[in-house]
Amino acid sequence: MEIAVFIGLLLAATFRIAAPIGYAALGATVAERSGVINVGLEGMMLFGAFAGVFVSYLTGNPWLGVLGGVAVAALVALLLAVAVVTFRANQIVAGMAINVLALGLTRFGLDTIWNQPGVSPSVAGLGPIEVPLLSQLPILGEALFQQNPLVLLLPLLVVAAHLSLVRTPFGRHLEAVGESPEAAESVGIDVVKTRYVALIVSGALAGVGGTVLSLGQLTYFVEAMTAGRGFIALAANIFGRWTAVGAFLASLLFGLADALQLSLQVAGVSIPSQFLLILPYLLTIVAVAGAVGRTNAPAALGRPYTRA
Repeated sequence: MEIAVFIGLLLAATFRIAAPIGYAALGATVAERSGVINVGLEGMMLFGAFAGVFVSYLTGNPWLGVLGGVAVAALVALLLAVAVVTFRANQIVAGMAINVLALGLTRFGLDTIWNQPGVSPSVAGLGPIEVPLLSQLPILGEALFQQNPLVLLLPLLVVAAHLSLVRTPFGRHLEAVGESPEAAESVGIDVVKTRYVALIVSGALAGVGGTVLSLGQLTYFVEAMTAGRGFIALAANIFGRWTAVGAFLASLLFGLADALQLSLQVAGVSIPSQFLLILPYLLTIVAVAGAVGRTNAPAALGRPYTRA
């Protein structure tokens, strides 16, 4: 295989694989800047992926499927917000409960709706689109500008999220609540409302990530198809130092690791396949181990807030 072709395929796979992680990582950033750890990202992605396929199956319209996936994941995030913000449940335990619930309910849905354990029927999905002129560039054209529309949307959303977090009142409120909810409340910021909004936005972004998997990369739902991407997204947020741009770049790094193992296998490189398969997860562990202790997380992260 020519080196230019290999690089082009590697870059295209990197952006495609990184997209669902990137959306969820943005969701993790928004939630954690408000002081809430959204461990339920994995389950929200799974709910979004399933709902997206179900709505597309009913309507034949994949964009309605995306909206359905976003709506369901946001609703699940709202339930998590009730548990951890209003009732001050343990954030880790409540998030893991969401993940377990997602595994069980989506499996039940496959059996009940389609009577097909493990996989749904194929539905209308989101095919790749070409950006005029830019898609004709050598190597980078196919990698960056001949992708699923949700993949193309992600960098634009990262820029919008960055500007929102650092230059708008909403972003400043998030930071204040994440650092000191008591001080934020004392200057008139509604801590409960801010954390609710942050979690709902986080869930909606995870839902988009789920639909990228089920309607973009595939056109059907597979049981447990997120395969730990929600947890990798949490790691990407930490590695990216709780910033939108950093989380996106970290997602690309994890996407590159996954794409590399696929590309090396296709190229016939004589490396044990078992090592290649664990490469993305190994990188996740190394990244988190290296980032923790060297970054400044929001001071109130994981701490419930009780109004005086």
